[in-house]
Amino acid sequence: MRIIFMGTPDFAVASLEALIQSGEQVVAVVTVPDKPAGRGQKIQESAVKIYATQHHIPVLQPVKLRDEGFLTELKSYQADLQVVVAFRMLPEMVWDMPKYGTINVHASLLPQYRGAAPINHAIMNGEKESGVTTFLLQHEIDTGNILLAEKVAIRETDTAGDLHDKLMHAGARTLLQTIQALKAGTLQPKSQDNIVPTTALKHAPKIFKDDCKINWNQSTDVVYNFIRGLSPYPTAFTILKDKVLKIYQTEKEQTATAVAPGTIETDQKSYLKFATQDGYISVSELQLEGKKKMNVVDFLKGYRF
Repeated sequence: MRIIFMGTPDFAVASLEALIQSGEQVVAVVTVPDKPAGRGQKIQESAVKIYATQHHIPVLQPVKLRDEGFLTELKSYQADLQVVVAFRMLPEMVWDMPKYGTINVHASLLPQYRGAAPINHAIMNGEKESGVTTFLLQHEIDTGNILLAEKVAIRETDTAGDLHDKLMHAGARTLLQTIQALKAGTLQPKSQDNIVPTTALKHAPKIFKDDCKINWNQSTDVVYNFIRGLSPYPTAFTILKDKVLKIYQTEKEQTATAVAPGTIETDQKSYLKFATQDGYISVSELQLEGKKKMNVVDFLKGYRF
């Protein structure tokens, strides 16, 4: 089966690598154009492009997916199937091109957490379970017929980064199983309609910087889940003396407190904690604006409240 793979970040590389190592015929890769990044504005290639180049796979980097030149080149590869992992929304003229259509690997148990940030939102909502789903692309985002799914447990201490890595490998496994079943003719696509009542659907929209500010007036559990759900990226933050303080790792203390939410308590040596509605969030890893990320002990050595 001739496969075209579409993806961008490290999350997608695991699936591409699984396809290559299993002997599948990946005839081309589609990824984002190179772009300048960082202080030096050095040209940065996507993780998928780097992997594809190392394995001598042709790379297509269209600026616009409806561009006639791109569409002609894509069609020339005569793919039987396209696989999408962490890429962009595709126009119908692209996802409907191959004989077997286009399979997407999504980092949630659909129909729950449709959208751009399913990993973050699952942790932020305190879920005990997530997973990956392969489905066939259709017009509306993340709504196509389900092919296969794999559940993944979420520990109470897992961050978005931890869940990302679990789902990255689960996605690669599920993709291979999906393709094998597709070739064997044993797949029975299942509609997402009526799996979960519309009123019970949870969504996963893109997260912007303003969405990441911590509200200390909430419960300890809510704040704790919020912080780990945004760690390591895009990172929860609070304001400390007019500077942004990013918080990566914490522990929760649920105990009666008479101080106002947001109040800081520290011994200036070993602990730094913020009061919440019903306890404290004790910070263990953080980064003050203009400084590097560090543990709380090192931070307190150089900071005075």
